Amino acid sequence: MAETIYKKIRKDHNLTRDEVCDKALASGTPVQPERLERIENGKFPVTPQEVMLLSEIYKEPTLCNHYCSKECPIGEKYVPEIKVKDLTQIVLEMLSSLNSMKKNQERLIEITADGVIEDDEIRDFVYIQKELEKISITVETLQLWVEQMLASDKINIEKYNKIISE
Repeated sequence: MAETIYKKIRKDHNLTRDEVCDKALASGTPVQPERLERIENGKFPVTPQEVMLLSEIYKEPTLCNHYCSKECPIGEKYVPEIKVKDLTQIVLEMLSSLNSMKKNQERLIEITADGVIEDDEIRDFVYIQKELEKISITVETLQLWVEQMLASDKINIEKYNKIISE
């Protein structure tokens, strides 16, 4: 059996199960080492609350996206898997998608103005829909990047939260 992401990330952080459980207890959410072992070995399904807790302990927001896109039955259908990228790549992908949409803006208006997508419009509509999905995924990638930077103290979280709440 392949190593689960939960075990891999714990090992990457050089933590024992007992240390993770101690951190969980300190946060007010106890987890037994036996339960963590079963989760890590894929013998017991992890709950969303446990994923959130482990994500916070490891400072790995990617765990939440992994769970939603790979393990949650609803998320598997609706949540795309987000790959961690550097900021430059995220921005370039966003600009590329926005430029593409700018070029297709008039065509989208033509297709949707009558509220019906005709057979001869479907190909263009699907192309535009895929471009919009790229923008959505790029926005999610940027959000995940920000969460990762906040978790690793590379962005001042107090200042960030203050500005967000303005």
